[in-house]
Amino acid sequence: MSSSPLRVVVAKPGLDGHDRGAKVVARALRDAGVEVIYTGLHQTPEQIVAAAVAEDADGIGMSVLSGAHLTLFRRVLDLLEEQDARDIVVFGGGIIPQDDVAALREMGVAEVFTPGASTTDITRWVREHLAGDDPEPPSGPA
Repeated sequence: MSSSPLRVVVAKPGLDGHDRGAKVVARALRDAGVEVIYTGLHQTPEQIVAAAVAEDADGIGMSVLSGAHLTLFRRVLDLLEEQDARDIVVFGGGIIPQDDVAALREMGVAEVFTPGASTTDITRWVREHLAGDDPEPPSGPA
């Protein structure tokens, strides 16, 4: 197991102003030993990806309740591709119809948690799917 903790950006993209669920998930992840960077409300996909790249995040967890999930997740995935950062795992949750869950997975979203998902399940999933198998970083100057 890696000596550094997992790092996850928790984001609220778009015009959705309801962040209670995102904050609950962020706290549960933090309590489980994950380093969490919470971006706050009304973030653009560009801001979310910039934060994830700058923070060397292992994952981005987005909470979308506005109905714009297909557009917002697609844009984040496209920006990660443009930045050569597709190793950052994208997952999310919110009010997302089951048909759209399948579409999100097809476009590359690793997991979608819908209402009723427990923080235990989310935390377990993050630990199982974001834990890198990277070897210890080399010591000394590069």
